Amino acid sequence: MIAFMTGCQRPDEMQAAMRERAAPAPVSVVYQDQQLLVFDKPAGLLSVPGRGADKADCLSARAQALDPQALIVHRIDMATSGLILMARGAAMQRSLSQAFARREVAKRYVAVVAGRPQARPGADGWSVINLPIAADWPNRPRRVIDQAGGKASITRWRVLALERDRARIELEPLTGRTHQLRVHLQALGHPILGDLLYAPPAVAAASPRLLLHACGLKLADPVTGEPLEFLSPVPF
Repeated sequence: MIAFMTGCQRPDEMQAAMRERAAPAPVSVVYQDQQLLVFDKPAGLLSVPGRGADKADCLSARAQALDPQALIVHRIDMATSGLILMARGAAMQRSLSQAFARREVAKRYVAVVAGRPQARPGADGWSVINLPIAADWPNRPRRVIDQAGGKASITRWRVLALERDRARIELEPLTGRTHQLRVHLQALGHPILGDLLYAPPAVAAASPRLLLHACGLKLADPVTGEPLEFLSPVPF
């Protein structure tokens, strides 16, 4: 397991699509060298272009305006904010994609969820959600838990803080399924505040944005092997 330094904690879709694409803020460059780039994506910005001219603005297009060799390696949901790693050139894209496939890149998220989750932590202090996820074809782009036909999906989580009717939790996806964290938390009975796809109306309306942020990335430098760690303050 790849350990993180502290730093991911709180720093003191028609309707849904409109809200998730509402005037995303500028993209911040967190790190760059000859091999890779790390960006802090605002909520409401696509990671890659969608269909139609109105979905052309995205992180990959903005990155390629800075560096034509910038290539996407992984994605986070449009409604989610936080860290995204990009490669500089096709060879580095292949190398980093293989590192993700081998689970050599660790990702951390913070979310605010409805209710007070009852953790069942292991010896390391983390609880685990191990539920297979499949596409909900009649209701795309939603995903569902599918014990028979779903793909293996594993998320570690722990409680950071409890309030009266909500909790702040830290998450580490060990697999990379679409909407994994959102689906797993819904299945746990604690959907994310502001989630227009998976939360009931009252929980979806509890925040003007999805309260999910990719706050940490850790990997080995693809050339030197030295550890690299990137952190992004949680904006909620």
